[in-house]
Amino acid sequence: METGEALAIRVRGLRKQYRLGAISGETLREAIQSWWAKKRGREDPNSRIGVDTRLYGQLFWALNGVDLTVRRGERLGIIGANGAGKSTLLKLLARITGPTEGQIEIWGRISSMLEVGTGFHRELTGRENIYMNGAILGMTREEIARQMDHIIEFSEAGEFIDTPVKRYSSGMFVRLAFSVAAHLKSEIMIMDEVLAVGDMSFQDKCLARMRQAADDEGKTILYVSHNMETIRRLCERCIVMDQGKIVFDGNPEEAIRIYMGSGLAENQVVFDLTERSANQKGLDGGMVLRELRIVGKDEARYQPGETIRFTVRFDVSDPVFGIKFRLVVRNETDMPLGSSFTEAMDFPEPGGYALTVSFPLGQLNCGVFYCDVGFFHILDGGGNILLDNARRAFRFEVIGPKGWLVRNRGYLALPESTAALEKLP
Repeated sequence: METGEALAIRVRGLRKQYRLGAISGETLREAIQSWWAKKRGREDPNSRIGVDTRLYGQLFWALNGVDLTVRRGERLGIIGANGAGKSTLLKLLARITGPTEGQIEIWGRISSMLEVGTGFHRELTGRENIYMNGAILGMTREEIARQMDHIIEFSEAGEFIDTPVKRYSSGMFVRLAFSVAAHLKSEIMIMDEVLAVGDMSFQDKCLARMRQAADDEGKTILYVSHNMETIRRLCERCIVMDQGKIVFDGNPEEAIRIYMGSGLAENQVVFDLTERSANQKGLDGGMVLRELRIVGKDEARYQPGETIRFTVRFDVSDPVFGIKFRLVVRNETDMPLGSSFTEAMDFPEPGGYALTVSFPLGQLNCGVFYCDVGFFHILDGGGNILLDNARRAFRFEVIGPKGWLVRNRGYLALPESTAALEKLP
């Protein structure tokens, strides 16, 4: 068995249980009010209208038997659908909460960034927050001061560093928080979807900094993201989580393939949407997706310019009006390439329905694609309300022309360019 000299983290039999609805308040005061009302058999004064109170007291295993070993200096990616247990795992490792069962061994200090502004006091200035975070990690004031210029320069917050952080934009928050986590003295960095707020240039800067921290300084990186391209660029190892368990541990490319195609077989033409339905996670929008079936194909493979046709079966529980169907096409890195909407539809009667959609593949010229499907109620002011949605509902492939390489020429064949040639004297 490897020792702490080679390991950064070792987790064995980790389980975390929550009792849904047991504490529903946003604050301790509200939680006590809710608890006291329950003890007296009265209505919860903080309960939300429309929430199914039958969930009160229901047990939920956010993690259900996780074993994981992370070596020093590793760059580990953690991917999985929402609710898979990724953030819960990181919170346990960061000691924000404790496990229900299992053992966690950690060698080294942890700097974590689990959401925008974690560990920051909004009334303090950026500089004061840097000193506070360093002190929490056990650094002396002199050690923090030596890193101060590097932190400020990297965060690009120089002129605002003595301003209370409550006045920072979300982007400024992220830049400073990441810079603090990356430069203060720690052996393990934990990052949870934090780069989604920053701009592209800062994302590139952060990824480069994390690689440098692992390769040159020996820091261990744990990185959670839904952006598969950043997982590819940063991580040398990746785990896939599903329903509170690790279902794959290994090469990032294989992990991405398993995550993107989880439950979707190559050339499959019939897809069960019940488990992918957003209503399975508590949404009750009056519509429930049931099944998607590709029409006129024995396998989901197309030539450029063909039209894909599919039928979606769904149930309507209440009359709804002004509903649009949305299709989102994603590439193999989970990046959305574009969206398509139908005209608004009315469903005056409850019952089962089947909607057949035709979508011209147009400029898609090569690659494997994943599609989200969903229904939205369009409001008069231009907003919308999600009624149901299935992420990565189905998969199809476009067979590109001979010699077409996605990594060199992209997924799209754009229209021909026009040019004017002029002979110079």
